Parts: sequence; C-alpha cells; structure tokens
Amino acid sequence: MEAFEPKDFEYPIKKPSFDSVVRQKRRAREQEEEQQRYAVISTEPIDDSPVYTEMEQKMMDEAAQLSLVGHLSELRTRIIIAFVSIIIGTGIAYYYIDFILEILLAPAGKLYYMRPTEAFFTYMKVSIVGGFIMAAPIILYQIWAFVKPALTVKEKYISNWVLPIAIVLFAVGIIFSYTLVLPAAVTFFMGFATNELQPMFSIGQYLDFVLSFVLPFGFIFELPLIIIIMGYFNLITSQFLKSKRKIFILLAFIIGAVISPTPDMFSQTMIALPMILLYETSLFVLAKVMKR
Repeated sequence: MEAFEPKDFEYPIKKPSFDSVVRQKRRAREQEEEQQRYAVISTEPIDDSPVYTEMEQKMMDEAAQLSLVGHLSELRTRIIIAFVSIIIGTGIAYYYIDFILEILLAPAGKLYYMRPTEAFFTYMKVSIVGGFIMAAPIILYQIWAFVKPALTVKEKYISNWVLPIAIVLFAVGIIFSYTLVLPAAVTFFMGFATNELQPMFSIGQYLDFVLSFVLPFGFIFELPLIIIIMGYFNLITSQFLKSKRKIFILLAFIIGAVISPTPDMFSQTMIALPMILLYETSLFVLAKVMKR
C-alpha cells in the first residue's frame, strides 16, 4: 500500500463583499479612535477621515445611487396608492351623496340652488371632500410607512401610537364641530330673520360655509397631540406653556379670524375657544401627568 502524501489543492480565491469591506473599514476606524482616546494628545493634527480605495468609493457611490432610486420608486408607489384611495373614497361618497347631504343640510333645513350647475358642482365638491376624509387614514399610513425606516427605535415606538391617536382626534374634532359648533352658528345667523327678511340659503354657499367651518376643527384637535409629543422630547415644558398663555390666546383669535368662513366675531370666537380649551388641557397633561 502506498504511503499517503498530502497534496496541495487550489481553492478559488473569493473576493470580499462590499459590506464586509465597509464593516472592516468601520471597525478599523473605531479601534483607531479608541486608541487615540487613551493615548497622549499629540500637537499634530490627526486626519480621522476614512480612506477608501477607488473601487470601494465607486461601489459606495453605486450603492447610494441604487438606494436613491429605490426610495423614489417606493415614494411613487405610495403616492399612487394614496391617489387611488382618494378616487375610491370619492366614488363611495358620490354613491351615498344623498345620505351625506341629508346630514350636512340638517341644521339649515330647506335650501335652493340659484344656477343650473350649482347643484352638480356642489355634489362633486362634497364627494371629493368625503373621498379625502375617507382616504385620510390610508394617506397618513403611507406617509408613516415611507419615513419609518429613517426613524430611531424611540421614534418608531412613538409613531406606533401617534398615528391612531391623530386619526381619532381628527374625527373627534369633526364630530364636535358638527354637533355643537355648527348648529350654534347656524342658529345665530338665522336669528336675524324677521317677517320682512327671510333666510334663503343657496346650497353652494351653505356647503362652502359648512366645510370651511367644520374641517378646520379636525386639525385644531391635533393641538394636544403636538404639544404632548414636544413635551415628551423635552422641547417644551409646562412652565413654558404657562408663560406663553396670553400670547396663545391672542394667536387663537387671530387663527380664528383667518380660517373663519365669515368675518364676524361670533365665528372667530367659536373657533378660538376650543383652541384655548385644548391648550389648557395639554398644559394640565404636561404638568400633572407627565411632570414636565
């Protein structure tokens, strides 16, 4: 039997992957920084910038370009999903347009249209606004899903409960405005009627008034959530809110004057008062619950 003799085998040489090269460079740089931290400080300037070969730099540039293309492709997909959801929501709202108008017109009663096309364009406007409202959760989710990979662990944890609360607060603001504020406003304006002066509302003008009066409350009710998030990240404190209370009250009436569908003081006050109440609620939560 012949004696066993080891032989040399030629294995194919594997090139290191791009990720391994970058990780190796990063580890070497971290080790160098750790050594310099405990070394004697030298008077000569130290160049901490990473050194990459021409091939490594080319691979990193290509990876960054591919990453940008991937982000743009994802953004396009999410925009298309949001746009399709608005179209579907608009179609659903138009299918139930009689039921929606019955709800919106309840505070005013019988209405009229003064132009042949006024009723048609009013139906389309209400359908589009209804489509936006129904698609709002999907649109917010698409925005959140797009920015989520760039968030830290803490920011992701906060965003998991911020989105549902934001949707709920928006709905609460709409319901609050429709059930309490809008009937009071309509009753106030109809109170000027006399035997010689009778109200005759146009459907287009009335729905413009309703939409511009109800929708802002959905965004106004997001105020506590914004303040609490800023307090959570220590951007503001309860003492800061107390010191700016008078300024905010003035700002609330200015905002009420800007977004109010009519220039009268009643409408401005009906918008400003809920804002002030929400501000005080946020102040109470920061001071008593969050101890900020």
